[in-house]
Amino acid sequence: MRKAVSLLVMAVFLLAFAAVGSAADFHIGIVTGTVSQSEDDLRGAEKLMEEYGSVANGGMIQHLTYPDNFMQEMETTITQIVGLADDPLMKAIVVNQAIPGTTEAFRRVKEKHPDILLLAGEAHEDPLTIETAASLVTNSDFISRGYLIPHTAKELGCDTFVHISFPRHMSYETLSTRRNIFEEASKDLGMKFVFETAPDPVSDVGVAGAQQYILEKVPAWIEKYGKNAAFFCTNDAHTEPLLKQLLAYGGYFIEADLPSPLMGYPGALGVDLSAAKGDFAKILKTVEDAIVAKGGAGRFGTWAYSYGFTTTAGLGELAKRVLEGQAELTNLADIMDAFGKYTPGAKWNGAYYTDRNTGTTADNHVLIYQDTYIMGKGYMNATDVEVPEKYKNVSSVAPEGEKKE
Repeated sequence: MRKAVSLLVMAVFLLAFAAVGSAADFHIGIVTGTVSQSEDDLRGAEKLMEEYGSVANGGMIQHLTYPDNFMQEMETTITQIVGLADDPLMKAIVVNQAIPGTTEAFRRVKEKHPDILLLAGEAHEDPLTIETAASLVTNSDFISRGYLIPHTAKELGCDTFVHISFPRHMSYETLSTRRNIFEEASKDLGMKFVFETAPDPVSDVGVAGAQQYILEKVPAWIEKYGKNAAFFCTNDAHTEPLLKQLLAYGGYFIEADLPSPLMGYPGALGVDLSAAKGDFAKILKTVEDAIVAKGGAGRFGTWAYSYGFTTTAGLGELAKRVLEGQAELTNLADIMDAFGKYTPGAKWNGAYYTDRNTGTTADNHVLIYQDTYIMGKGYMNATDVEVPEKYKNVSSVAPEGEKKE
């Protein structure tokens, strides 16, 4: 018996060593936000460490988090990213979300180590800027979703679309373009469009102040715009208080800026999802059951699998496959396949990004989106909806007053 146990222990050890040992031939750096700013992004890094081991333990993945106050501590973020390249085994760096400063960090890495793959997930910087430094850029499809989110709202019976943001986000090419598509699509679909300004969580008021503002304003917004209004916010920290108040006062929430059943829902619903960690089918069911119990069926949506989680894990997986010669970095099918590893059963759609001013299509920038899931109703088949060509030419220039600091 003792000999059998020893053999079993040795077998387990050898399997673990094989799993980590092969990965240790090279390292992949993963940079995400913290739990307070972008928890799903961080959980995706944890998934990669679970699969391939951390560098500290002889594995493949080196994970770092950038500061919550990243706009004021940009040089810290740049230094962190560039520092990863000092590791002689570092062969790829993934930043999700690729906040301002990522382009400069990537440029500095390329100067020192041009062989390192540089992957930017959900890039915040101007597409034409980040594309010059990154090996691959991915964003949620801000063009298609600019039409599809109001389209879904209209299908659910909404008559008003309320967009909540602040000047910093409206200075981003991707977010301002989507905002303008939201407005044009809403009008084309017969809905009223409204822009509401809320405090920036990285400003002096902080996350707590920004969230308190949302808590206090939603009841008045519902009274003003009605219970058939759909609400959308561009910031993760705003999402939880928005969901909480919409559940209490009425209104619709189609999906988050970076959709996930974990984005805002656990806190808003007061549900404990610790037992379902990493099991998105279980997470979605738990959230959906709680939404239905609170009378929110048919009014609240998400992507069945977290976009932030999938982007971190998917880009890390893609980098690994490329380094092992199993995939091409900018091949659309290979990208979708790497993302699909973490989203079994969910539909994806997407395309290479085309700049509206130059008409040039970037072969290293991909826009992607997943089907919308409405709690108590199911999938909306948004990935099958044809987005009218006109929305691909909408300007990114925000209306007067929405872009000023």
